[in-house]
Amino acid sequence: METPEPATEQFETYRPLLLGLAYRLLGSMGDAEDVVHHAHLRWTGTDRAQVRDPRAFLITVLARLAVDRLRSAKVTRESYTGPWLPEPVATQALGPLDTTALRNTVAYATVHLMERLSPQDRAAFVLHAAFELPYGEIARILDATETNCRQMYLRAGRRLAAGRDRFTLSDDDHAKLLARFLEAAQSRDHARLTALLTEDAVAWNDGGGKVRAAPWPIEGREQVIAFSADLVARYPLGTPRRVDVNGRPTLAITVDGIDQVVTIDVRDGRIDGIYVVLNPDKLGHIMT
Repeated sequence: METPEPATEQFETYRPLLLGLAYRLLGSMGDAEDVVHHAHLRWTGTDRAQVRDPRAFLITVLARLAVDRLRSAKVTRESYTGPWLPEPVATQALGPLDTTALRNTVAYATVHLMERLSPQDRAAFVLHAAFELPYGEIARILDATETNCRQMYLRAGRRLAAGRDRFTLSDDDHAKLLARFLEAAQSRDHARLTALLTEDAVAWNDGGGKVRAAPWPIEGREQVIAFSADLVARYPLGTPRRVDVNGRPTLAITVDGIDQVVTIDVRDGRIDGIYVVLNPDKLGHIMT
């Protein structure tokens, strides 16, 4: 008779998947690791002989814990100093990315946009789009009807799409576009910056009250150009290095000695969003 696998060893086979799910739901690796820890405690305290499908059981436990955590986190994020951005995370720490849906739903801009969703809408979207759970299963997890879960998913999809078709670049082209933006900003080349940015581009800076950062989003191409040119003119920049974050190339750089991560969102081949994370509490999974 085969000896049953120890509880912790069995749980560890699912940890990468659970971390990826929790991060998509919470936008914070610290919170994700915490709810995965609580899911592990729940797992070790369960009569596993009664669990027919460990993966489904753990996804259910994790999703419910994450939705509860997200509800309480929204209150804290509303009182956050300046714009709240998700924690950028090295791609290899985000679990399986072997499907387009898994990769797209962990993209930095998508995780940021998901902050606009209610906790249940966010969970319904992630569980169906990324993890391909049927609506009936999602209904059981969220204690909702199958019809409601379908509506949650469709509503979330509409909000995330925002009526815009996105042009997906290869990783190399994405990295080159980001590098060209930095070079143009450093040279204060207005014409090049104008060509690189969409007219309604927005730049977010998240310092969390810990370091100097713009206290509100910089909206519109001309405002983003002025802000970027002024920044590089006033403060010395370190040598940027490419890092793979949330499934896409990103730049890690120091500005006036302050570590930060800069990533972009692209629409129709131009930069539509610029995300700069300076809060040192959010850089632990990158600046190592």
